[in-house]
Amino acid sequence: MKKHDPYAALRYKEFNTFLLLRFAMVFAWSMQFIVIEWQVYSITKDPLSLGIIGLMEIIPAIAMALFAGHIVDQKEKKGLLFKCILGFSAISFGLFMLTWPPIVSGYSTKVILYGIYFLVFLGGIVRSFLGPTIFSLLSLIVPKKVYPNAATWSSSVWQIGAVLGPATAGFSITLIGVHWSMCSVFLCSVFSLIALSQIAAKPILNPKIGEPIMESLKEGVKFVFNNKTVLGALSLDMAAVLFGGAVALLPIFAQDILKVGPEGFGVLRAAPAVGSFLTLIISAYVPMNKNAGIKLLSAIFAFGVCIIVFGLSTIFWLSVLALFLSGAVDGISVVIRQTILQLKTPDHMRGRVSAVNSIFVGSSNELGAFESGLTAKLMGTVTAVVFGGSMTLLIVLGTGIFSPSFRKLDLQKDIDEHEKGE
Repeated sequence: MKKHDPYAALRYKEFNTFLLLRFAMVFAWSMQFIVIEWQVYSITKDPLSLGIIGLMEIIPAIAMALFAGHIVDQKEKKGLLFKCILGFSAISFGLFMLTWPPIVSGYSTKVILYGIYFLVFLGGIVRSFLGPTIFSLLSLIVPKKVYPNAATWSSSVWQIGAVLGPATAGFSITLIGVHWSMCSVFLCSVFSLIALSQIAAKPILNPKIGEPIMESLKEGVKFVFNNKTVLGALSLDMAAVLFGGAVALLPIFAQDILKVGPEGFGVLRAAPAVGSFLTLIISAYVPMNKNAGIKLLSAIFAFGVCIIVFGLSTIFWLSVLALFLSGAVDGISVVIRQTILQLKTPDHMRGRVSAVNSIFVGSSNELGAFESGLTAKLMGTVTAVVFGGSMTLLIVLGTGIFSPSFRKLDLQKDIDEHEKGE
Protein backbone atom coordinates (compact mmCIF):
# COMPACT_ATOMS: atom_id res chain seq x y z
CA MET A 1 0.00 0.00 0.00
CA LYS A 2 1.30 3.42 -0.99
CA LYS A 3 2.51 5.54 1.94
CA HIS A 4 0.39 8.62 2.66
CA ASP A 5 2.20 11.89 1.78
CA PRO A 6 0.85 14.74 3.94
CA TYR A 7 2.69 17.33 1.80
CA ALA A 8 1.68 16.02 -1.65
CA ALA A 9 -0.13 19.20 -2.76
CA LEU A 10 2.55 21.50 -1.34
CA ARG A 11 5.04 20.11 -3.86
CA TYR A 12 3.36 22.17 -6.60
CA LYS A 13 4.62 25.78 -6.76
CA GLU A 14 1.39 27.33 -8.04
CA PHE A 15 -0.56 25.65 -5.27
CA ASN A 16 1.62 27.39 -2.67
CA THR A 17 0.94 30.73 -4.37
CA PHE A 18 -2.74 29.84 -4.40
CA LEU A 19 -2.59 29.26 -0.64
CA LEU A 20 -1.06 32.71 -0.07
CA LEU A 21 -3.76 34.29 -2.18
CA ARG A 22 -6.53 32.41 -0.39
CA PHE A 23 -5.12 33.29 3.02
CA ALA A 24 -5.03 37.01 2.18
CA MET A 25 -8.63 36.99 0.94
CA VAL A 26 -10.02 35.01 3.86
CA PHE A 27 -8.08 37.14 6.35
CA ALA A 28 -9.36 40.33 4.74
CA TRP A 29 -12.95 39.15 4.42
CA SER A 30 -13.22 37.80 7.97
CA MET A 31 -11.52 40.86 9.44
CA GLN A 32 -13.83 43.16 7.50
CA PHE A 33 -16.93 41.30 8.67
CA ILE A 34 -15.87 41.55 12.31
CA VAL A 35 -15.02 45.25 12.08
CA ILE A 36 -18.37 45.98 10.45
CA GLU A 37 -20.25 43.86 13.01
CA TRP A 38 -18.62 45.83 15.80
CA GLN A 39 -19.31 49.18 14.15
CA VAL A 40 -22.95 48.41 13.38
CA TYR A 41 -23.76 47.14 16.87
CA SER A 42 -21.88 50.06 18.44
CA ILE A 43 -24.04 52.61 16.63
CA THR A 44 -27.37 50.75 16.90
CA LYS A 45 -27.23 48.57 20.07
CA ASP A 46 -29.83 46.40 18.33
CA PRO A 47 -29.24 42.63 17.92
CA LEU A 48 -31.49 42.61 14.86
CA SER A 49 -29.00 44.89 13.09
CA LEU A 50 -26.45 42.06 13.27
CA GLY A 51 -28.97 39.76 11.66
CA ILE A 52 -29.59 42.29 8.91
CA ILE A 53 -25.87 42.23 8.04
CA GLY A 54 -26.25 38.51 7.35
CA LEU A 55 -29.48 39.10 5.43
CA MET A 56 -27.79 41.69 3.21
CA GLU A 57 -25.25 39.07 2.14
CA ILE A 58 -27.62 36.13 1.78
CA ILE A 59 -30.05 37.86 -0.61
CA PRO A 60 -27.52 38.33 -3.45
CA ALA A 61 -25.66 35.14 -2.51
CA ILE A 62 -28.75 33.00 -3.10
CA ALA A 63 -30.10 35.04 -6.00
CA MET A 64 -26.80 35.03 -7.92
CA ALA A 65 -25.30 31.67 -6.92
CA LEU A 66 -26.51 29.45 -9.76
CA PHE A 67 -25.90 32.14 -12.38
CA ALA A 68 -22.41 32.64 -10.96
CA GLY A 69 -21.74 28.90 -11.17
CA HIS A 70 -22.73 28.90 -14.85
CA ILE A 71 -20.41 31.84 -15.58
CA VAL A 72 -17.51 30.20 -13.72
CA ASP A 73 -17.84 27.00 -15.78
CA GLN A 74 -17.89 29.07 -18.99
CA LYS A 75 -14.96 31.42 -18.28
CA GLU A 76 -11.20 31.27 -17.66
CA LYS A 77 -10.73 31.02 -13.90
CA LYS A 78 -7.73 33.30 -13.28
CA GLY A 79 -9.28 36.26 -15.10
CA LEU A 80 -12.58 35.77 -13.29
CA LEU A 81 -10.83 35.60 -9.91
CA PHE A 82 -9.02 38.86 -10.73
CA LYS A 83 -12.40 40.56 -11.25
CA CYS A 84 -13.73 39.12 -7.97
CA ILE A 85 -10.78 40.42 -5.96
CA LEU A 86 -10.99 43.80 -7.68
CA GLY A 87 -14.67 44.00 -6.71
CA PHE A 88 -13.87 43.15 -3.10
CA SER A 89 -11.16 45.83 -3.09
CA ALA A 90 -13.66 48.45 -4.22
CA ILE A 91 -16.11 47.41 -1.47
CA SER A 92 -13.46 47.48 1.27
CA PHE A 93 -12.34 50.92 0.10
CA GLY A 94 -15.97 52.08 0.28
CA LEU A 95 -16.25 50.82 3.87
CA PHE A 96 -12.95 52.52 4.63
CA MET A 97 -14.52 55.82 3.51
CA LEU A 98 -17.78 55.17 5.40
CA THR A 99 -15.89 54.74 8.67
CA TRP A 100 -13.78 57.92 8.26
CA PRO A 101 -15.15 60.55 10.67
CA PRO A 102 -14.28 63.60 8.49
CA ILE A 103 -16.23 62.03 5.61
CA VAL A 104 -19.35 60.84 7.50
CA SER A 105 -19.58 63.53 10.20
CA GLY A 106 -22.28 65.37 8.26
CA TYR A 107 -24.47 62.29 7.77
CA SER A 108 -27.04 60.75 10.09
CA THR A 109 -26.54 57.34 11.70
CA LYS A 110 -29.27 55.92 9.46
CA VAL A 111 -27.54 57.06 6.26
CA ILE A 112 -24.21 55.58 7.41
CA LEU A 113 -25.93 52.32 8.40
CA TYR A 114 -27.74 52.00 5.08
CA GLY A 115 -24.47 52.72 3.27
CA ILE A 116 -22.80 49.86 5.14
CA TYR A 117 -25.70 47.53 4.37
CA PHE A 118 -25.51 48.45 0.68
CA LEU A 119 -21.79 47.65 0.47
CA VAL A 120 -22.34 44.37 2.33
CA PHE A 121 -25.03 43.58 -0.26
CA LEU A 122 -22.54 44.19 -3.08
CA GLY A 123 -20.09 41.97 -1.20
CA GLY A 124 -22.66 39.17 -1.34
CA ILE A 125 -22.70 39.45 -5.14
CA VAL A 126 -18.90 39.27 -5.28
CA ARG A 127 -18.84 36.28 -2.93
CA SER A 128 -21.32 34.37 -5.08
CA PHE A 129 -18.64 34.35 -7.81
CA LEU A 130 -15.58 34.10 -5.57
CA GLY A 131 -16.34 30.72 -3.96
CA PRO A 132 -17.02 28.75 -7.17
CA THR A 133 -14.04 30.39 -8.89
CA ILE A 134 -11.58 29.42 -6.14
CA PHE A 135 -13.03 25.88 -5.93
CA SER A 136 -12.66 25.44 -9.70
CA LEU A 137 -9.17 26.97 -9.87
CA LEU A 138 -7.89 24.61 -7.18
CA SER A 139 -8.71 21.57 -9.30
CA LEU A 140 -6.72 23.03 -12.23
CA ILE A 141 -3.56 23.64 -10.19
CA VAL A 142 -2.97 20.12 -8.82
CA PRO A 143 -3.57 16.65 -10.34
CA LYS A 144 -6.61 14.67 -9.32
CA LYS A 145 -4.65 12.17 -7.26
CA VAL A 146 -3.80 14.87 -4.68
CA TYR A 147 -7.26 16.50 -4.56
CA PRO A 148 -8.01 15.28 -0.99
CA ASN A 149 -4.64 16.53 0.29
CA ALA A 150 -5.03 19.85 -1.57
CA ALA A 151 -8.55 20.28 -0.16
CA THR A 152 -7.22 19.72 3.37
CA TRP A 153 -4.40 22.28 3.00
CA SER A 154 -6.71 24.76 1.30
CA SER A 155 -9.24 24.42 4.12
CA SER A 156 -6.40 24.75 6.66
CA VAL A 157 -5.27 28.03 5.12
CA TRP A 158 -8.89 29.17 5.10
CA GLN A 159 -8.98 28.50 8.84
CA ILE A 160 -5.70 30.32 9.47
CA GLY A 161 -7.20 33.37 7.84
CA ALA A 162 -10.41 32.85 9.79
CA VAL A 163 -8.37 32.66 13.02
CA LEU A 164 -6.14 35.65 12.45
CA GLY A 165 -8.75 37.86 10.77
CA PRO A 166 -11.19 38.09 13.72
CA ALA A 167 -8.41 38.17 16.34
CA THR A 168 -6.60 40.92 14.46
CA ALA A 169 -9.87 42.81 14.04
CA GLY A 170 -10.52 42.80 17.79
CA PHE A 171 -7.09 44.15 18.69
CA SER A 172 -6.99 46.44 15.65
CA ILE A 173 -10.23 48.16 16.67
CA THR A 174 -8.63 48.92 20.05
CA LEU A 175 -5.22 50.02 18.75
CA ILE A 176 -5.97 51.92 15.54
CA GLY A 177 -9.76 52.19 15.40
CA VAL A 178 -12.41 50.97 12.99
CA HIS A 179 -11.37 53.28 10.14
CA TRP A 180 -7.71 52.24 9.89
CA SER A 181 -8.68 48.62 10.45
CA MET A 182 -10.65 48.88 7.22
CA CYS A 183 -7.56 50.32 5.53
CA SER A 184 -5.70 47.13 6.50
CA VAL A 185 -8.42 45.07 4.86
CA PHE A 186 -8.02 47.03 1.62
CA LEU A 187 -4.25 46.47 1.62
CA CYS A 188 -4.78 42.70 2.00
CA SER A 189 -6.93 42.66 -1.11
CA VAL A 190 -4.18 44.45 -3.03
CA PHE A 191 -1.72 41.75 -1.90
CA SER A 192 -4.13 39.11 -3.24
CA LEU A 193 -4.03 40.72 -6.68
CA ILE A 194 -0.23 40.62 -6.65
CA ALA A 195 -0.19 36.94 -5.66
CA LEU A 196 -2.70 36.08 -8.39
CA SER A 197 -0.35 37.48 -11.02
CA GLN A 198 2.02 34.57 -10.27
CA ILE A 199 -0.54 31.95 -11.36
CA ALA A 200 -0.82 31.13 -15.06
CA ALA A 201 -4.12 31.23 -16.94
CA LYS A 202 -5.82 27.82 -17.07
CA PRO A 203 -7.72 26.03 -19.86
CA ILE A 204 -11.51 25.91 -19.83
CA LEU A 205 -12.50 22.25 -19.46
CA ASN A 206 -16.21 22.68 -20.11
CA PRO A 207 -17.09 20.98 -23.45
CA LYS A 208 -20.36 22.94 -23.63
CA ILE A 209 -19.13 26.53 -24.03
CA GLY A 210 -22.06 28.72 -25.04
CA GLU A 211 -24.61 26.29 -23.58
CA PRO A 212 -27.97 28.02 -22.85
CA ILE A 213 -27.95 29.19 -19.26
CA MET A 214 -31.16 27.40 -18.21
CA GLU A 215 -29.90 24.05 -19.52
CA SER A 216 -26.56 24.62 -17.77
CA LEU A 217 -28.20 25.49 -14.44
CA LYS A 218 -30.59 22.54 -14.68
CA GLU A 219 -27.66 20.15 -15.24
CA GLY A 220 -25.80 21.45 -12.18
CA VAL A 221 -28.79 21.29 -9.84
CA LYS A 222 -29.77 17.86 -11.17
CA PHE A 223 -26.30 16.49 -10.49
CA VAL A 224 -26.36 17.62 -6.86
CA PHE A 225 -29.86 16.34 -6.13
CA ASN A 226 -29.21 13.00 -7.84
CA ASN A 227 -25.98 12.40 -5.92
CA LYS A 228 -27.21 11.28 -2.51
CA THR A 229 -23.78 11.54 -0.89
CA VAL A 230 -23.24 15.14 -1.96
CA LEU A 231 -26.82 16.12 -1.14
CA GLY A 232 -26.75 14.46 2.28
CA ALA A 233 -23.48 16.10 3.31
CA LEU A 234 -24.60 19.56 2.18
CA SER A 235 -28.05 19.28 3.78
CA LEU A 236 -26.69 18.14 7.13
CA ASP A 237 -24.04 20.83 7.27
CA MET A 238 -26.51 23.51 6.19
CA ALA A 239 -28.86 22.62 9.05
CA ALA A 240 -26.03 22.74 11.59
CA VAL A 241 -24.75 26.11 10.38
CA LEU A 242 -28.27 27.54 10.16
CA PHE A 243 -29.29 26.66 13.70
CA GLY A 244 -25.84 26.81 15.28
CA GLY A 245 -25.06 30.35 14.16
CA ALA A 246 -24.18 31.64 17.62
CA VAL A 247 -21.14 33.52 16.33
CA ALA A 248 -23.44 36.15 14.83
CA LEU A 249 -24.41 37.14 18.38
CA LEU A 250 -20.85 37.39 19.72
CA PRO A 251 -20.86 41.22 19.86
CA ILE A 252 -23.79 40.95 22.31
CA PHE A 253 -22.02 38.34 24.45
CA ALA A 254 -18.79 40.37 24.43
CA GLN A 255 -20.37 43.72 25.22
CA ASP A 256 -23.41 42.89 27.37
CA ILE A 257 -23.11 39.37 28.86
CA LEU A 258 -19.42 38.54 29.34
CA LYS A 259 -18.36 42.24 29.30
CA VAL A 260 -14.90 41.62 27.82
CA GLY A 261 -14.61 44.48 25.29
CA PRO A 262 -13.16 44.34 21.77
CA GLU A 263 -10.12 42.28 22.82
CA GLY A 264 -12.34 39.58 24.34
CA PHE A 265 -14.59 39.81 21.29
CA GLY A 266 -11.63 39.05 19.05
CA VAL A 267 -10.67 36.04 21.20
CA LEU A 268 -14.23 34.71 21.16
CA ARG A 269 -14.54 35.19 17.41
CA ALA A 270 -11.22 33.47 16.73
CA ALA A 271 -11.73 30.51 19.12
CA PRO A 272 -13.83 28.33 16.75
CA ALA A 273 -11.39 28.90 13.89
CA VAL A 274 -8.41 27.96 16.08
CA GLY A 275 -10.10 24.68 16.97
CA SER A 276 -11.01 23.99 13.36
CA PHE A 277 -7.51 24.84 12.15
CA LEU A 278 -5.91 22.36 14.58
CA THR A 279 -8.27 19.63 13.38
CA LEU A 280 -7.45 20.40 9.74
CA ILE A 281 -3.70 20.22 10.39
CA ILE A 282 -4.13 16.85 12.12
CA SER A 283 -6.25 15.60 9.21
CA ALA A 284 -3.35 16.22 6.78
CA TYR A 285 -1.45 13.52 8.68
CA VAL A 286 -4.40 11.37 9.78
CA PRO A 287 -6.97 11.13 6.95
CA MET A 288 -10.63 10.96 8.02
CA ASN A 289 -11.95 9.09 4.99
CA LYS A 290 -12.73 5.74 6.65
CA ASN A 291 -16.26 5.64 8.14
CA ALA A 292 -16.78 9.23 6.99
CA GLY A 293 -20.55 9.15 7.54
CA ILE A 294 -20.35 8.23 11.21
CA LYS A 295 -17.58 10.76 11.78
CA LEU A 296 -19.60 13.54 10.12
CA LEU A 297 -22.72 12.80 12.16
CA SER A 298 -20.75 12.59 15.41
CA ALA A 299 -18.90 15.82 14.69
CA ILE A 300 -22.07 17.84 14.04
CA PHE A 301 -23.76 16.37 17.13
CA ALA A 302 -20.77 17.46 19.24
CA PHE A 303 -20.98 20.88 17.57
CA GLY A 304 -24.58 21.28 18.79
CA VAL A 305 -23.56 20.36 22.36
CA CYS A 306 -20.77 22.96 22.30
CA ILE A 307 -23.19 25.67 21.12
CA ILE A 308 -25.56 24.90 24.01
CA VAL A 309 -22.69 25.10 26.54
CA PHE A 310 -21.57 28.41 25.07
CA GLY A 311 -25.09 29.84 25.27
CA LEU A 312 -25.45 28.93 28.95
CA SER A 313 -21.96 30.03 30.03
CA THR A 314 -21.35 33.26 31.92
CA ILE A 315 -17.62 32.56 32.37
CA PHE A 316 -15.38 34.00 29.65
CA TRP A 317 -12.86 31.16 29.43
CA LEU A 318 -15.58 28.49 29.51
CA SER A 319 -17.22 30.32 26.60
CA VAL A 320 -13.88 30.39 24.77
CA LEU A 321 -13.39 26.64 25.40
CA ALA A 322 -16.89 25.81 24.12
CA LEU A 323 -16.31 27.82 20.96
CA PHE A 324 -12.85 26.27 20.50
CA LEU A 325 -14.29 22.74 20.73
CA SER A 326 -17.15 23.67 18.38
CA GLY A 327 -14.53 24.69 15.83
CA ALA A 328 -12.52 21.53 16.37
CA VAL A 329 -15.44 19.25 15.57
CA ASP A 330 -16.59 21.53 12.76
CA GLY A 331 -13.15 21.03 11.19
CA ILE A 332 -14.00 17.34 10.78
CA SER A 333 -17.15 18.31 8.90
CA VAL A 334 -15.19 20.69 6.65
CA VAL A 335 -12.60 18.03 5.72
CA ILE A 336 -15.18 15.36 4.90
CA ARG A 337 -17.46 17.70 2.97
CA GLN A 338 -14.64 19.19 0.87
CA THR A 339 -13.29 15.72 0.10
CA ILE A 340 -16.74 14.59 -1.05
CA LEU A 341 -17.10 17.61 -3.35
CA GLN A 342 -13.61 17.35 -4.86
CA LEU A 343 -13.85 13.60 -5.49
CA LYS A 344 -17.40 13.38 -6.79
CA THR A 345 -17.70 16.55 -8.94
CA PRO A 346 -16.84 16.34 -12.68
CA ASP A 347 -14.30 18.96 -13.82
CA HIS A 348 -16.69 20.71 -16.21
CA MET A 349 -19.33 21.19 -13.48
CA ARG A 350 -17.22 22.45 -10.59
CA GLY A 351 -18.49 26.02 -10.79
CA ARG A 352 -22.14 25.02 -10.73
CA VAL A 353 -21.74 22.39 -8.01
CA SER A 354 -19.76 24.83 -5.88
CA ALA A 355 -22.52 27.39 -6.43
CA VAL A 356 -25.14 24.95 -5.15
CA ASN A 357 -22.81 24.25 -2.22
CA SER A 358 -22.68 27.99 -1.50
CA ILE A 359 -26.48 28.06 -1.32
CA PHE A 360 -26.62 25.07 1.02
CA VAL A 361 -23.65 25.88 3.27
CA GLY A 362 -22.06 29.24 2.51
CA SER A 363 -25.31 31.20 2.48
CA SER A 364 -26.57 29.35 5.53
CA ASN A 365 -23.94 31.25 7.53
CA GLU A 366 -25.70 34.51 6.69
CA LEU A 367 -29.17 32.97 7.02
CA GLY A 368 -28.02 31.58 10.36
CA ALA A 369 -26.88 35.08 11.35
CA PHE A 370 -30.32 36.43 10.49
CA GLU A 371 -32.06 33.55 12.30
CA SER A 372 -29.90 34.14 15.37
CA GLY A 373 -30.52 37.89 15.33
CA LEU A 374 -34.27 37.41 14.93
CA THR A 375 -34.61 34.72 17.61
CA ALA A 376 -32.43 36.80 19.96
CA LYS A 377 -34.82 39.69 19.43
CA LEU A 378 -37.85 37.48 20.11
CA MET A 379 -36.56 35.08 22.81
CA GLY A 380 -33.50 36.75 24.26
CA THR A 381 -29.88 36.10 23.34
CA VAL A 382 -29.15 33.09 25.59
CA THR A 383 -32.41 31.31 24.77
CA ALA A 384 -31.81 31.81 21.04
CA VAL A 385 -28.36 30.18 21.19
CA VAL A 386 -29.59 27.21 23.26
CA PHE A 387 -32.54 26.77 20.89
CA GLY A 388 -30.20 26.69 17.89
CA GLY A 389 -27.92 24.10 19.47
CA SER A 390 -30.87 21.92 20.43
CA MET A 391 -32.26 22.01 16.89
CA THR A 392 -28.85 20.91 15.59
CA LEU A 393 -28.92 17.86 17.89
CA LEU A 394 -32.41 16.88 16.73
CA ILE A 395 -31.47 17.15 13.04
CA VAL A 396 -28.37 14.99 13.49
CA LEU A 397 -30.32 12.34 15.38
CA GLY A 398 -33.02 12.34 12.69
CA THR A 399 -30.45 11.96 9.91
CA GLY A 400 -28.67 9.14 11.71
CA ILE A 401 -31.90 7.23 12.31
CA PHE A 402 -33.58 7.69 8.91
CA SER A 403 -30.53 7.56 6.60
CA PRO A 404 -28.61 4.31 7.22
CA SER A 405 -26.79 4.66 3.88
CA PHE A 406 -25.26 7.93 5.04
CA ARG A 407 -24.07 6.30 8.26
CA LYS A 408 -22.18 3.76 6.11
CA LEU A 409 -20.44 6.38 3.92
CA ASP A 410 -16.77 5.53 3.35
CA LEU A 411 -14.59 7.69 1.07
CA GLN A 412 -11.40 5.63 1.12
CA LYS A 413 -12.47 3.51 -1.86
CA ASP A 414 -12.95 6.60 -4.06
CA ILE A 415 -9.55 7.95 -3.05
CA ASP A 416 -7.83 4.63 -3.84
CA GLU A 417 -9.45 4.62 -7.29
CA HIS A 418 -8.22 8.17 -8.04
CA GLU A 419 -4.67 7.30 -6.95
CA LYS A 420 -4.65 4.28 -9.28
CA GLY A 421 -5.95 6.40 -12.15
CA GLU A 422 -2.89 8.71 -12.29
